[in-house]
Amino acid sequence: MALPADHGHDPGQAAPWFRHEGPWTVEEVLALPEDPSQRIEVVDGALLVSPLGTGRHQMLVGDFYAALRAACPSDYEVMPGVNVGLSGGRMIIPDFTVNSAGFRGLLLPVEDLLLAGEVLSPSTRLQDLVLKKQLYAEAGVPFYLIADPKHGDSVATLYELDGVEYVEVVRSTGGVLELERPFPVTIELSR
Repeated sequence: MALPADHGHDPGQAAPWFRHEGPWTVEEVLALPEDPSQRIEVVDGALLVSPLGTGRHQMLVGDFYAALRAACPSDYEVMPGVNVGLSGGRMIIPDFTVNSAGFRGLLLPVEDLLLAGEVLSPSTRLQDLVLKKQLYAEAGVPFYLIADPKHGDSVATLYELDGVEYVEVVRSTGGVLELERPFPVTIELSR
């Protein structure tokens, strides 16, 4: 968590939140000062801190948000970067979600998610492909959508939960992702 330069902290000392004792809780993370330059998540008492994505990353998040929102059934809504509460005192922040309509709080219950989406970044790639994928599956999130801007055209893959793990349902071709589930939508990916 970055704090303003004039917050009165002695630069020779560790920042107050670095002196935390024991595992972090969701409540403690939510009480930290807001910092729009990074995301702070908590899994099993440990903080996962990552910077916001590049311009290309943010454009892809916007592509998904706009297309999904335009096609979303009325009993669901699309949200960017919302705090999702998982069991065991875990909180993660997907790049975008499709969730039950009406949420206006600070911590969205994972049971309300229809789809969690992540755009891979160098700093979050492993977390998104392994850790978050496993956490979403364990929580029973029906769909997981991953976009990878690493090579030329961005590639997006939709996974559907099949029992306890995700199976690939569809992959984009030529920068376009055509979905039938969870609802029909065509998403053109920024290049």
